[in-house]
Amino acid sequence: MRKKVDFLVIGSGIAGLSFALKVADHGKVLVVSKTKIGETNTSYAQGGIASVMYEPDDFEKHIEDTMIAGDHLSKKDVVRMVVENGPDQIKQLIDWGTNFDKANDQRYDLHREGGHSEHRILHHQDNTGFEIQRALIEQVKNHPNIEINDKYFAVDIITQHHLGEITYRWRDDIECYGAYLLNQETEKVDTVLAKVTLMATGGIGNIYQTTTNPTIATGDGIAMAYRAKGIIENMEFVQFHPTSLYNPKERPSFLITEAMRGYGGLLRRRDGELFMKKYDERGSLAPRDIVARAIDNEMKNTGEDYLFLDVTHKDAEETKAHFPTIYNKCLELGIDITKDWIPIVPAAHYLCGGIKVDKKGRSSIKNLYAAGECSSTGLHGANRLASNSLLEAIVYADFSAKHAIKKIAKTEFKTKIPNWNDEGTSHAEELVLITQTNKEVEQIMSNYVGIVRSNLRLKRALDRLELIYRETESLFDSSTVTRKLCELRNEINVGYLTIRMAMARKESKGLHYTSDHNKLRTKR
Repeated sequence: MRKKVDFLVIGSGIAGLSFALKVADHGKVLVVSKTKIGETNTSYAQGGIASVMYEPDDFEKHIEDTMIAGDHLSKKDVVRMVVENGPDQIKQLIDWGTNFDKANDQRYDLHREGGHSEHRILHHQDNTGFEIQRALIEQVKNHPNIEINDKYFAVDIITQHHLGEITYRWRDDIECYGAYLLNQETEKVDTVLAKVTLMATGGIGNIYQTTTNPTIATGDGIAMAYRAKGIIENMEFVQFHPTSLYNPKERPSFLITEAMRGYGGLLRRRDGELFMKKYDERGSLAPRDIVARAIDNEMKNTGEDYLFLDVTHKDAEETKAHFPTIYNKCLELGIDITKDWIPIVPAAHYLCGGIKVDKKGRSSIKNLYAAGECSSTGLHGANRLASNSLLEAIVYADFSAKHAIKKIAKTEFKTKIPNWNDEGTSHAEELVLITQTNKEVEQIMSNYVGIVRSNLRLKRALDRLELIYRETESLFDSSTVTRKLCELRNEINVGYLTIRMAMARKESKGLHYTSDHNKLRTKR
């Protein structure tokens, strides 16, 4: 099947849906998702969205907090742009029907999280992302110019390469003409032509064994852009959330929001010791990378599989009111968080790098924009400040939409695009080849490219992954396209990029911490 739309949106989180709503009055929009539209990284975001709302907070404080968290690798002009545009985008979310919690005085009830100098986190209880996702879905479904297809899996974007031209990574005239999309009902690859394509496919969490990301987070958009010779950057900066609920039987890992530490939660060892002051003066309110490394170090030193987060000293009714989702989840496992410590372990959580974009959301490939976690805007630098991700997504969706609206008036559909060629392929009969290789990738990344790295581990990971890459590309070339095979291929691509960029960085910086250049410091 062949189809033409003005705007193709790949991904249905906050970035994809808000972009769709902002361009929908200017052309036909197709939003595609490889699973149900509400299954996104956005919907799993518990803590909230950061924005300056009231005094004594101000833009300069938010900018400075972001720069410090990013280890001063963030681009300050980008940080300023996102922070200063934040309040208007928050208003837009509210106008679309998002309900943020309010205090008794009817002002918004703002949380404070690790790395923030002020209370500036708008939230809806402890399921903010789910609430934002709900409001956006309702708006999108009611817009006549937006079509939603949650059966499509994006295989590759279409460029000159598919017309027989030779493309290379630093060529500045590569163009995106749309995408090849696998219809998961018909098992056929459809050709969708678009004047503008937005990549909003989320992160890469599932290349690791333990992650807070949903199982759909397989790096699809980044891998597609990379194969199309787009510029990818900062993949070495993978944020591990320090506090996911320890439960080996569950994947993804259940997130214990950063806001719980902002609320007063204390990190303890099994013997009760409050260990964080050994690593940072801010204690349990230190930024995530410091906390994750500290927990990792304590676990290795003590041989424990997990540590604890303690909120038992807080008012029980207040705790249940602020964190009902966490309270009920833990209660299902026999843990009453008002009386019991919460067992926690770090988990892969957020990617600070991705498809390099400018301040208008444009990638290095013409007509291809990127927003949300799959993009690298320069905001996060070497480490993301808590709750800045949803803010970045909504601001960049807005700037991308404004530019894309102007773009389509000057853009024509590309003609003579060939259909997907699956001649000579057959269904892969041994699915164990895919499932087992997927487990291998997770083990390699977790064991060698985790919270603390070394040159030896990275080299070993690269050697293993290059072998797996060759095997998988051979399988892909001979097989009919399936979602599982494509996801594996994408995971290998983004794993490779993560390793290579980690090897290229010769110093510990933010989330990339190598034992060859640093020893984990503790106060004695």
